[in-house]
Amino acid sequence: MKQIEVVVAHERLAAVNAILYKHNVGGMMFYDIKGRGRVKREATVVTDVYNYGKKYAPEFGSRTKIDVLVADPLAKQLVQDLVKNLSTGSASDGKIFVKDISEAYDIGSMEFGEDALK
Repeated sequence: MKQIEVVVAHERLAAVNAILYKHNVGGMMFYDIKGRGRVKREATVVTDVYNYGKKYAPEFGSRTKIDVLVADPLAKQLVQDLVKNLSTGSASDGKIFVKDISEAYDIGSMEFGEDALK
């Protein structure tokens, strides 16, 4: 089994969800995250009208992280489809990480292994 982590802009969540449905992925989790990547951001000075001071915009951006578990044979095909459909050629398109998962258990059905992913 593989865990696939997809980090994309919030606006791309629906596109990722559609691709997961296309590949019959049983479920997903997603989180709002903050961080920075390779893209260089300039800290801009913003004048605050009410306090008459200066505020600095942070260099950190926000993204969505999507986690899914899939069977080994599906992982490569799913990653290829995600890259093909999400890539615009920009460095800020996001990242995909693939990890090995040794075991999975479905508490309700008491299934384990790849059966727990359904």
